Amino acid sequence: MKKCNYCAFTSYTSGESARERYISALSKEMAEKKFPAQTLYIGGGTPSFLSAELIEKLLAEIEKNFGPIKNFVESTFEMNPESVTDEKLQILKKYGFNRISIGAQTFGGKGLKTLGRAHDSRTFFNAYAQIKSTGFANMNIDLIAGFPSQTFDDFKDDIKEIILLNPNHVSVYGLQIEEGTKLFEAGFNPDQILMRKMLEHAHVALKSAGYLHYEISNYAKPGFESKHNNNYWLGGDYIGLGCAAASFVGGKRFSNPENLEKYLENPGAPDFEEVLTGKEKLGENIIIGLRRLDGISLTDETQKNFGREIKNLIAAGLLEQTGRQIKLTEEGIFLSNEVFEYFVMPFGD
Repeated sequence: MKKCNYCAFTSYTSGESARERYISALSKEMAEKKFPAQTLYIGGGTPSFLSAELIEKLLAEIEKNFGPIKNFVESTFEMNPESVTDEKLQILKKYGFNRISIGAQTFGGKGLKTLGRAHDSRTFFNAYAQIKSTGFANMNIDLIAGFPSQTFDDFKDDIKEIILLNPNHVSVYGLQIEEGTKLFEAGFNPDQILMRKMLEHAHVALKSAGYLHYEISNYAKPGFESKHNNNYWLGGDYIGLGCAAASFVGGKRFSNPENLEKYLENPGAPDFEEVLTGKEKLGENIIIGLRRLDGISLTDETQKNFGREIKNLIAAGLLEQTGRQIKLTEEGIFLSNEVFEYFVMPFGD
């Protein structure tokens, strides 16, 4: 197991004994964080690399602390193609998971090597078929646009393959180069014009294939929008469990240590806490809400604090308003980071 060349998430290489210790720490943290969760997402890493025994132990602890997994409105388990096995899938099925997210990123062999992925296209297609044959109908596939050497035709082929596979949900991410990744160290800078062309193609092709573009990077067949992620974008409470996991409860944001040993020594003890108030909190709510293509409803408070910014963005063609509803325009979708800068301190003009 190795880290992908674009990945900036906290991760560690470890043996089975260290993974057992980590699951035990998670169990302790769960026992201390009671929360009325309606959705479950196991990911933000690659939990399918755990052994079948440790996966079952983890799921048993979740049920012990949060109730039967089958009772969650939505329960997602992330998998990498090379770590999919019948035994693991049967365990997930037994516990009642109703959604699988699998990372393809691309289907081209050269692209997979460039990204540092451990699977090849055949492994992906076999894993996808295996998941479907086990009875998981609700699936998400991840794709990346704009990585080194990727051409527009390469990306078009990836989208064509996605449409043939016909998953219920597709996440298409424009590559962002972050410090600490191998692509950053190599000095790679994505071609923003080419990347935009790719993302525009995804928007048109997936929409024509029956997908709703409901969030900046996410597409779904009607009724299959991610309930778990929609909770984030609607400003709902959530808890994160594990090393570097983030939570938001009752207006407070807090996160666990990124250092694994520090987390293992005291699971669940945050090393960061923050409570946003006033205009700063309102601006964050606007940013999160505008990620959904339905946009947000204007309130008197929003008009009072950000009326000028919203007016300027509408004039620039980046936001559009219908009645009390504002949302990103098609141009605004591709320039969303520039839009969001207007709603964070020091608050742009």
